[in-house]
Amino acid sequence: MRSKIYYICKYAPLELCEGYGFETEKLDPAPSAFDCAESCMHPNICGYGKAVVEEVNAKGIKALLLTDCCDVCRRIYDVLKAKGDMDFIFLMNLPHKSGDADAALLESELLRLKIDLARYAAKTGEASFSGERALAFIKEQNEKGMAQIVKGPHVSLTGAHGGSVLKKLLDERLAVPVQDDTCSGRRIVGYNADRFDLNLYARALMTQSPVCRRMQFESDDNPVARGLEPDTLGTICHTMKFCDYYSFQYKTLRERIGDKPLLKIETDSTPQSSGQLKTRIDAFGETLGIPKAMTKEKNYRYTAGIDSGSASTDAVILDADKNIVGFSILPTGAGAMHGAEKALSLALENAGLRKEDIDKIVTTGYGRDTVGLSDLSVTEISCHAKGAHHLCPAARTVIDIGGQDSKVIRLDDNGNVVNFVMNDKCAAGTGRFLEMMARTLELSLPEMSELGLKWKKDVAISSMCTVFAESEVVSLVAQNTAPEDIIHGLNEAIAGKTAGLAARLGKADGDIVMTGGVSQNRGVVDSLEKKLGVKLVIPKEAQICGALGAALYAMEE
Repeated sequence: MRSKIYYICKYAPLELCEGYGFETEKLDPAPSAFDCAESCMHPNICGYGKAVVEEVNAKGIKALLLTDCCDVCRRIYDVLKAKGDMDFIFLMNLPHKSGDADAALLESELLRLKIDLARYAAKTGEASFSGERALAFIKEQNEKGMAQIVKGPHVSLTGAHGGSVLKKLLDERLAVPVQDDTCSGRRIVGYNADRFDLNLYARALMTQSPVCRRMQFESDDNPVARGLEPDTLGTICHTMKFCDYYSFQYKTLRERIGDKPLLKIETDSTPQSSGQLKTRIDAFGETLGIPKAMTKEKNYRYTAGIDSGSASTDAVILDADKNIVGFSILPTGAGAMHGAEKALSLALENAGLRKEDIDKIVTTGYGRDTVGLSDLSVTEISCHAKGAHHLCPAARTVIDIGGQDSKVIRLDDNGNVVNFVMNDKCAAGTGRFLEMMARTLELSLPEMSELGLKWKKDVAISSMCTVFAESEVVSLVAQNTAPEDIIHGLNEAIAGKTAGLAARLGKADGDIVMTGGVSQNRGVVDSLEKKLGVKLVIPKEAQICGALGAALYAMEE
């Protein structure tokens, strides 16, 4: 049985390892926690760095080939090297350009690696280097890479390593194939010589396709780099949480692909936050016009929409003329299914109907897939858009500040979602944030909303982190700062956070509609209107807009 060397980067020279007779395998870490990594790494190391260390420890890996594509990879090397229990660990310096000097640098690194591989081969009993084996492996890898190219309409996944967990989730949620163009995705090394030459191999390794977006020689006329392959319906840019580089990468990609659909998602290499990811992915599919199949029926009498959110569960019942005949707004409570059943029952009672009178039910919100009451689930992105457009046909932007997240949605003239952004790191600037601050000030949310309108002095809340902001509020209370001024400072902070989200979508013509529970907070609305420089449209049905959109989806064929 051949000894195995693991790797994490598509620029790792696998062909050299295979040339010495070693087997190579890509690490695909997806730990549920970072117990080992937290004990031996700095807390500010990104989730992927911790995930790699966690995987190495869990699998008892003894041979690892790294490239210094970022500082985190250097720290992985430092930590594992310092542990002292690795049989083979190598960190290769990787040039980010493709000139002659860069090829010479990479060739020297490959020579250094060959020396270490030869020593390791001597210890493990592997063979001496064979150029024929290396060439055969290049051919085998290229055939695999070519087989991964999707022919026909597809979605391109680009950016940082997402791994099999993310790829599986995308395949499950989208109705078209997904092509993995991430930094650890398909790998094609364009080496065509009859004999193995280290300099030619170095050049081929640097310029393989698709090019990693960290490379500075990525060409603007490269259709893969720009996400503009003819059959690419849209692009999903995956980034690591708290990685500043990928924020710049997303901005560049946004400029390159123009108006073509682009979704940015973040993970930390664990299966956490799958609910938020599903919402983004499903909404992206709906934006592309590829939602999950919907059973077509005609002659509806009544339809219902249920919005199972983190804070409240709302239900709306429509008649055949799209009139709201009953609705309810209830706290979600400890169970999404129980909350949905109660909300639907109350809406039916208000409408004077029975459940048997409802022809179709559509669910939305974070609990949409788990409440077990619906014929179909649709994301809250699409449902808020549909509901807002129904209430205000002139709407071209929807701002929804919910209990767990904030989102800004861009619509076309027909009310279809063309783009959206969400806060995706914490509860900063959401309804949950306001609830925590109200509790700290010993006020109810309505009391807090009214009192905040009476402010006299500007008070700056510097942190949007719920925990740190709470500490700031406690300090301001201790300094005898007027509660109304503190509340105004909180409103300004939320408005600034939301206005920043809106700025990411750019300006648009048409009305801006605000939905969600926070739309009832006049202080937040006033601050947001000042920052945006426009008057917001707030329908009387703003709180039930998501459930209304779900009921409208239920009515459509």
